[in-house]
Amino acid sequence: MKQLTEANVLESLKVVKDPDLHRDIVSLNFVKDINIREKDLSFTIELTTPACPVREELKAASTNAIRDTIEGVGKIDITMTSKVIPHKNKQKESVLPGVKNTIAVASGKGGVGKSTVAVNLAVALAKEGASVGIVDADVYGPSLPLMMGIHGRPAIRNQRLQPMENWGVKVMSIGFLVDPMQAVIWRGPMASGAVKQFMSDVDWGELDYLVFDLPPGTGDIQLTLVQTIPLTGAVIVTTPQDISLADARKGFKMFEKVNVPIFGIVENMSYYVCTHCGQREDIFDYGGGRKAAEELGVPFLGEIPIHTSIRVSGDTGKPIVMDDSHKVQADIIIRIARNMAAQISIRNASQTAEPAIDIQLTPKNSGLM
Repeated sequence: MKQLTEANVLESLKVVKDPDLHRDIVSLNFVKDINIREKDLSFTIELTTPACPVREELKAASTNAIRDTIEGVGKIDITMTSKVIPHKNKQKESVLPGVKNTIAVASGKGGVGKSTVAVNLAVALAKEGASVGIVDADVYGPSLPLMMGIHGRPAIRNQRLQPMENWGVKVMSIGFLVDPMQAVIWRGPMASGAVKQFMSDVDWGELDYLVFDLPPGTGDIQLTLVQTIPLTGAVIVTTPQDISLADARKGFKMFEKVNVPIFGIVENMSYYVCTHCGQREDIFDYGGGRKAAEELGVPFLGEIPIHTSIRVSGDTGKPIVMDDSHKVQADIIIRIARNMAAQISIRNASQTAEPAIDIQLTPKNSGLM
């Protein structure tokens, strides 16, 4: 057994590996502020996201590694903190200088619950301790004011819009700027221009994650977004049935053509559990999202069931992840948010300095026209 010294603590912790980054926490520089007082030990583990899905496992493994190899250790106090790794790209930093990561939540077709997923992912990240914003890029059908429980209009300070805020998340939507009873009847360039303004003319401040709730499909707004800033990546929302999965694959191909990584697929409305008898019913088939993820070679982030509480949460402006009375449903989405955050960390940890990608819509990219 080793003596309790800083060098021996670090040596012992080299057996503790981050399962996503596939390296030990010492070489990743996660271990900080080692303090030894007689037989007691304290130190900090600084992770790459507050939404780390293996936070508690790493903490327990670190405690065990020290007790297994160092003699006579008394109290071990481990503080878990985080510092989100930014997506490094000069073009992104010029448009959104305080935003570390930009994530598109997309679907190939409407009616799959994409906005519900986007809202709850954003709020789940904020609940875990991240600084988060969300953009309602669905200009024709803005739903975030209702789903986030926000009323009123944004203030203007120093000639920039100040995002609205609720549930710890900064929010911007065209729904804050137009009469809710008035239909938005705009041609594509006007809608795309609004999305650009939500980036350039909004004071987002410092954010770990900025989520874009995209409209369904693969049209002008999606292309405007990827041309304006290089996205850190995208999440595709689908339902289990074949028609939805076919459209999800189209969404994947669009992002692939414009060099946007896919963090994974989320299967929404995956199954229904009867509240009376507890029997599970696969109303829209089963396993299609996982199968599509395997086929496309991307992670499967998780499946969200059909549940009345999730629908009610959207209608009442209280995201399900903030509803302690429906913890089972909330925990499902929180796990998905953690899985997504892990994929972002993997992407950013492995990145090298990359030049900004200038997407030219030429006949070569005929699949985008």
